[in-house]
Amino acid sequence: MRESQYGMPPRQIPPHPAILEDHLAAQHAEIQRFLLDNQRFSATHVALKEELEVTQFDLHRTDQYARALYDETGMQIRELHEKSAKMEMDLQAVEVMRVELMRVRADIKGLNGEKQALTTEIQGMTQDLTRMNEDLQKTPAIKAEIENLRQELQRSRAAIENEKKGYAANYEHGQLMQKNFLSMSRELEKLRAEMANAEKKARAAAAAAAANQAAAAGYGTNYANPETSGYAGNYYPAAYGMNPVNPVHSANGLPQAGAGAEGYSQYGPGPTAWGAYNMPQAQGHR
Repeated sequence: MRESQYGMPPRQIPPHPAILEDHLAAQHAEIQRFLLDNQRFSATHVALKEELEVTQFDLHRTDQYARALYDETGMQIRELHEKSAKMEMDLQAVEVMRVELMRVRADIKGLNGEKQALTTEIQGMTQDLTRMNEDLQKTPAIKAEIENLRQELQRSRAAIENEKKGYAANYEHGQLMQKNFLSMSRELEKLRAEMANAEKKARAAAAAAAANQAAAAGYGTNYANPETSGYAGNYYPAAYGMNPVNPVHSANGLPQAGAGAEGYSQYGPGPTAWGAYNMPQAQGHR
């Protein structure tokens, strides 16, 4: 009770020695087991240590390999980066080349068009050259024709000169004939005036003769006024005067060439009761 009052466990009764021996035997067996386990653990520890060393060596070697691989990979990455940069530059150059290629293709198309145009022009020039060669082959015939034309031209010029000379001679002859016609016209006017005067004189003489005959017959009453006595007109036919026929005139009012004095007829249409009075002077101008 006293131990419990002071907080101490109660005293137990000591175990039996057999129990202690069993307990000690159990502990000894357990210690042996522990020793076996310890030996096994020691062997396992040694094996694990060796394995750890191997593993550490492998890890070290793997680390070295990883470092080398990293360095190599870095170099490869740098090389790839440089290659990519170079490829990008090459791509830019290729783009420039592509643009240049498109321009060159366009130039080629233009040159092909110019080539076709030049080919067509060359074909045309070839055809022209062929025609020119054919014309050159015809040159002797053309020269002969030109020579014939030149000779014909010379003959034509000579004929024209002869015609000019003949025309000049004919013109001078025509001028002379025109002057003769003018002089004949003036003469004809004079003859007409003379004929008119002669006609007046003849009428006056006829009137006087008629008056004398009437007086002699005893017509006293009519003698004083012969105009009221039935003497109604001229006893002479109207053809007495025979006004001359107009000469043949040309369009300019002048006598035609070639008519000459033959263009003028007798001074009357023909012989009548007074036809004998034709002027003989007109015959002299034929």
